[in-house]
Amino acid sequence: MNRYPLWKYLVIAVALIIGAVYTLPNFYGEAPAVQVSPGKTAVRLTNDTMVRIEIALKDAGIAPDRTHFEPNSIKTRFVTTDDQLQARDVIEKALNPDASNPSFVVALNLVPRTPAWLAALNASPMYLGLDLRGGVHFMLQVDMQAALTQKLDSLGADVRTVLRDKSIRYGGIERQGQSLVLRARDKATLEAADVAIGQQFTELDLVQGGTTPNLTLTATLKPAAELDIQAQALKQNITTLHNRINELGVSEPVIQQQGLDRIVVQLPGVQDTAKAKDILGRTATLEVRLVDESAEGRAAENGSGLVPFGSERYSDRDGRAVIVKRAVLLTGDNLDDAQAGFDSQTQEPAVHLNLDAKGARIFKDVTRDNVGKRMAILLFEKGKGEVVTAPVIRTEIGGGRVQISGQMTTQEAADTSLLLRAGALAAPMEIIEERTIGPSLGAENIAKGFDSVTWGFIAIVIFMCAYYALFGVFSSLALAFNLLLLVAVLSLLQATLTLPGMAAMALALGMAIDANVLINERIREELRAGASPQAAINAGYERAWGTIFDSNITTLIAGVALLAFGSGPVRGFAVVHCIGILTSMFSAVMFSRGVVNFWYGRQKKLKSVSIGTIWKPKASNPTTTNAATGAGVATTE
Repeated sequence: MNRYPLWKYLVIAVALIIGAVYTLPNFYGEAPAVQVSPGKTAVRLTNDTMVRIEIALKDAGIAPDRTHFEPNSIKTRFVTTDDQLQARDVIEKALNPDASNPSFVVALNLVPRTPAWLAALNASPMYLGLDLRGGVHFMLQVDMQAALTQKLDSLGADVRTVLRDKSIRYGGIERQGQSLVLRARDKATLEAADVAIGQQFTELDLVQGGTTPNLTLTATLKPAAELDIQAQALKQNITTLHNRINELGVSEPVIQQQGLDRIVVQLPGVQDTAKAKDILGRTATLEVRLVDESAEGRAAENGSGLVPFGSERYSDRDGRAVIVKRAVLLTGDNLDDAQAGFDSQTQEPAVHLNLDAKGARIFKDVTRDNVGKRMAILLFEKGKGEVVTAPVIRTEIGGGRVQISGQMTTQEAADTSLLLRAGALAAPMEIIEERTIGPSLGAENIAKGFDSVTWGFIAIVIFMCAYYALFGVFSSLALAFNLLLLVAVLSLLQATLTLPGMAAMALALGMAIDANVLINERIREELRAGASPQAAINAGYERAWGTIFDSNITTLIAGVALLAFGSGPVRGFAVVHCIGILTSMFSAVMFSRGVVNFWYGRQKKLKSVSIGTIWKPKASNPTTTNAATGAGVATTE
């Protein structure tokens, strides 16, 4: 009746082992570290970079605890913060000899102390939120007027193209504030421009004015179009910040919209505010220009002449000079996607680009008129430009699908596609609030949260053991197993633990023990009714299950609602809350009964169970006697 098959004990044992292994990394804490990341999109981290770091530290007499590669960073771990601070300065000088033009970002960080054998099992600690780990918090204000101005400038160029294609001879277009003003000498030209612009640009409101020969057509953005532009600008800025911060390797950054024109950025573990600002300022702008193929341009490229008027000198990734014309043909706004691939004919590595409709039209015209010439793709970062690639135009390219190939390795193709995908900010931003939370405050919050969970657990264990005797011990073991599983699942999911999450963990303990209380009380009821101990145990678990399931499901529904509609701290609370409910159902029923079955199930003639004092009314049936009060309860059949 109260015996588990072997496979159920194996399931419990496997869950216990997995829970222990994936909970362990959370007890090792974090170590001070120096993190090196690319300071420019064109810079890559290699083994040579790691060697330079190791040599610089060795020369300075600093012994790192461990140095290892991560996807987009090199992290060097130290024993003390003093070594960390000294190492930061040493590495900065070694990797960035020109402080005004740094190639790498060298920042202070915190990394887990997880042993190598646990790391080999992909066992990692939970991410800690800003309130527990420390870090930096920024509130950014997006300049929406600048976004509207950029859109109007773009529309002005598009309007000129449309009027030129339709052979409408207007007097000029200029932007005045947040309006575009077109001038015409006669009414017929003004009407033709009004019709052409109205058909092509539905987001503009057009108003005619002036008198002959100074007629004007004023175009302003419709209110709905302004809201759409502002929303898109905010979305693009958030996406760009995600790309930049992800390249830095910050664990679980928080980047989210707040209000109509603000963005909140939280970088847990980053203690260097200046470096954090530098990360946020890393935005790239992509431009496509023609290479100056004139004799003067070639001479300037070879270093034997001056740069011709109307051209500029830039360097490629190998440091070679490239002379390009000032006229910008396309920008990153015209690029929809860039992916690494292979040339379908030569099978050489290549980069495949997808342009929007406007970019495809311009690109087709440019490639048709410049076959045999070079076209440079430049990336501008912090006001400094670099030539990513300068391929030769082989033929006219239409349809918006462009391929860049020629003497490129697979890695170079992947790097180039990443560079081209790197977006620019749609509108400038200003930091209006910044806050640094030190690791000492985070450690204090962790200690307080840990104490709340620990003392809550101890109080529950004392009560359960005092009230339910041996069954209270079983319930306490199930509660400890539940806590172990909860932490292990959070670690496996790499969830971010915050102070609200720790509050949910403490709450989960109280809710988890509720299931065991229901089971224990149901067993007591069966004993009061005169059932044998084995039958009472079986009936207690079987009949309490329905109540436990219903109560947990209704609570889980509320947790899922918080998870779906909440944000920030509310979501952190909801994640721990929902996982705690699921683990408590497993531990309170399957694990708890497994322990009870192991202890009592082997006894065929069980006379009593230790489940605390059972208070009974005076027996009216002479065949049943009251059990003695105390830690054990005797029943007679």
